[in-house]
Amino acid sequence: METVLIFAGGDVPAAPLAEELPAADLVVAADSGYDLAVSEGFAVDVLVGDMDSIATEVIPGHVIVERHPVDKDRTDLEIALAKVAVEGPERVVVVGGSGGRLDHELAVATLITSERWARIGEVDWVTARGWAYVVRGRRIIHGDVGGLISLIAMGGTASGVTTRGLRWNLSRADLHHGMTLGVSNVFEGPIADIKVEDGCLLVVVPAPSQGS
Repeated sequence: METVLIFAGGDVPAAPLAEELPAADLVVAADSGYDLAVSEGFAVDVLVGDMDSIATEVIPGHVIVERHPVDKDRTDLEIALAKVAVEGPERVVVVGGSGGRLDHELAVATLITSERWARIGEVDWVTARGWAYVVRGRRIIHGDVGGLISLIAMGGTASGVTTRGLRWNLSRADLHHGMTLGVSNVFEGPIADIKVEDGCLLVVVPAPSQGS
């Protein structure tokens, strides 16, 4: 399996999603993420969760529905990620998931950077406020010249960080958890080449509307 889209509940990206998201081999919705997917014109293959916030009342028969109890130890998004990770897809893009709640945003940021998903080739996260990319090893990140980009160490130290294409490039630098050295860098060209020798970065490209 190459690409999976996981729609979570919460905010809706400003740009039309069909223009921003890659073609998917599988579309999974976590609870009210089903409403978001359908409203943006995506056909859902699998729906998981406790269904405590979904607005749609009638689910088409072709959709595989996995219902979980409301009282559970994992969020619906974590359940969805665990399900698709078994297949080892090349790329997973999480859409939504914050809904304006700080606790939800922090939980998603830590969830998608968990070592449990290291077997997934690439993990991205898109919300109304921009894109975030999980970087282990090397990734090429696209952006606008002059646009903002931030590199944040997750789960410990990201060591041997080397970048090209940024205003302030790094050469085998160590970014420690809690360090803000990588925040508010700038694209000098249309792409940034980011390498991490060990550890994990969350690379955030804010939407232009977020300002400087």
